Amino acid sequence: MRRYELDWLRVIVFGLLIFYHVGMFFVPWDWHIKNNIINQALVYPMMFINQWRLPILFVISGMGTAFALSRKGGWHFARERIVKLLIPLLAGIILVVPPQVYLERISTGEFAGSFFSFWPRHAFTGIYPNGNFSWHHLWFLPYLLFFSLVLTPLFLYLRNKSEAIIIRLFRQLFSRWWTTYFLIIPLLLFELFLRPAFPPTNAFWGDWYNMARYITLFFYGFLSVSAGNVFWQTISANRLYFLLAGCIGFTSFMLAYIFADQHWHIQMLYLFRTISMWSWIMCILGFAHIYLNKPSKYLSYANQAVYPFYIFHQTITVFLGFLIMRLQWSFSVKAIIMITGTFGITLLIYELIVKRWHIARLLFGLKTHKK
Repeated sequence: MRRYELDWLRVIVFGLLIFYHVGMFFVPWDWHIKNNIINQALVYPMMFINQWRLPILFVISGMGTAFALSRKGGWHFARERIVKLLIPLLAGIILVVPPQVYLERISTGEFAGSFFSFWPRHAFTGIYPNGNFSWHHLWFLPYLLFFSLVLTPLFLYLRNKSEAIIIRLFRQLFSRWWTTYFLIIPLLLFELFLRPAFPPTNAFWGDWYNMARYITLFFYGFLSVSAGNVFWQTISANRLYFLLAGCIGFTSFMLAYIFADQHWHIQMLYLFRTISMWSWIMCILGFAHIYLNKPSKYLSYANQAVYPFYIFHQTITVFLGFLIMRLQWSFSVKAIIMITGTFGITLLIYELIVKRWHIARLLFGLKTHKK
């Protein structure tokens, strides 16, 4: 059975990415292009979104992998993953990311000249941030590809063994809403021991904290589907409990963040952040199961368009930010221009190029038209 709520959530979370990256233009955190005036008030809603937006994508991806492997063989699945993830990654590295690096180098005075004097001569020299070669926002693709391929043998073993120990344990933990929090123990250990030693870099190699956390969430996504209806029944029936836990967890996390001036507070920050993240993921999935588990013609369109939107959107956002970064306009005017401009221009690229050209569909993750 197709889970339409997962399609909706995938579209919504990737759509939220546009707002998030526009926000990165204004907040004090390091990013490729920065506005001339920083907006401190935007930090807190950005932190709220940031705690669960990527983890829930890996959970959803693990769920999608479970559904895909229920009707496909291992080699077919692996070949499909490589085509759908590796080809768009390479195309993005060569065609989509270099304009972002170019505009950043121009804005900081590290390069002078036209884009075509930058690409390809300088675009692929050295590793970003010291060099120019990067996958930037497309880092999600190599992580997802690696997780999919390395865990496929285990998934194939588990897919027909509903009574395997780990699936029975997962089912038991989801028999009550509060016992699901035992699943955050590995995530909390990663926060306590891996994050301080290996801060997140999205560079794949050496990014052990991100690797451990995201592959665990990806595995949890697969197990949630393998556990059967007990997962969906628990999260939907107890969605308000998860909502309350999420509000308490995030409030506690913010207090620990504000007063994190001692080692004790740092440990509490890790605990509250993990509890908050898990609560919001369960809450969002629970509400989505109740209200979004239905097909729609808009969903059919958005579900196909979301992948090219993800690939192209940040280049458009950086381009628009570069044009207005030094103008003395208000935050509201700049934010509206960047949000509407990113959506509009990306939609034109999708409709006029990606959707209609066979080679563009192959390069940017869409199924090619049958002859």
